[in-house]
Amino acid sequence: MSELMIKNLLKTIADITGEVDGAFNLRSNGCGVERRSSENIIITPKEDKPGIDITVKPNTKNETVHIPVVITEDNVNDLVYNDFYIGENADVTIVAGCGIHNDGCGTSEHDGIHTFHIGKNAKIKYGEKHYGEGSSESKRILNPTTIVHMDEDSYCEMNMTQIEGVDSTKRETEAFLGKGAKLIINEKLMTHDDQIAHSNVRCNLNGEDSILQIISRSVAKDESVQVFHPIAIGNDNCKAHVQCDSIIMDKAKVSSIPEIQANHTDAQIVHEAAIGRINNEQLLKLETFGLSEEEAEEVIVNAFLS
Repeated sequence: MSELMIKNLLKTIADITGEVDGAFNLRSNGCGVERRSSENIIITPKEDKPGIDITVKPNTKNETVHIPVVITEDNVNDLVYNDFYIGENADVTIVAGCGIHNDGCGTSEHDGIHTFHIGKNAKIKYGEKHYGEGSSESKRILNPTTIVHMDEDSYCEMNMTQIEGVDSTKRETEAFLGKGAKLIINEKLMTHDDQIAHSNVRCNLNGEDSILQIISRSVAKDESVQVFHPIAIGNDNCKAHVQCDSIIMDKAKVSSIPEIQANHTDAQIVHEAAIGRINNEQLLKLETFGLSEEEAEEVIVNAFLS
């Protein structure tokens, strides 16, 4: 049964349905269980603490590394440190994510601390999905920390998604952008029941012509609570745009606190935030096609988060 759980979790969080090509590292219930490097992407275990170093050689192109984490037991508290060293002129995709299946009465928690060192002219696309399932008596906690150091003219796109089933999450993200660096953060979040989600993002645009875009979209259902606090700090001639949009339903609570700070006369920083309920006209239109109110809400929510 555990093997089937792992397969289902891997499909949900990393779209893995069979053998994975390229570099791969699987962590299960707090232990590394499978690891494979490629010619250009080397994965090595840390010697002083739990975690791995992922080293991408300079000029590596069109390669993907998968580093999923799964938990299928209760009373697991997993803390891991992963460091990414992306060589100059590389262009790679990193697929991460954590899935928790907890059918017990205890708490399963994964705290992943990821630090990225992105070299000059390098490009990465990073995907991270979080998902939980299991007994209503159990707790599933995910607290990711992401630190990004970007060298000159580097590019980083981060797609961070929390699908459902996570009782508590606190996401901490901090980035440092060098000259000409561009960072795009897309955050999508779903909470339900009495779940709690906090997301703090602090981005330092330190280099001339650096660019930042943060787009956060969330749906809060039932009695869940969400708090977003993105901060864009312009320390040079730079551009930044921060946007937070949320759909609130039932008795949920959402706080959106976008913050901008300019420490240079040529810093151009914009922020906007919107929180609202589902549009009644959209509901009525879908219901005329034969959908129930619940089905119509699901269609709207899925389209909003897609």
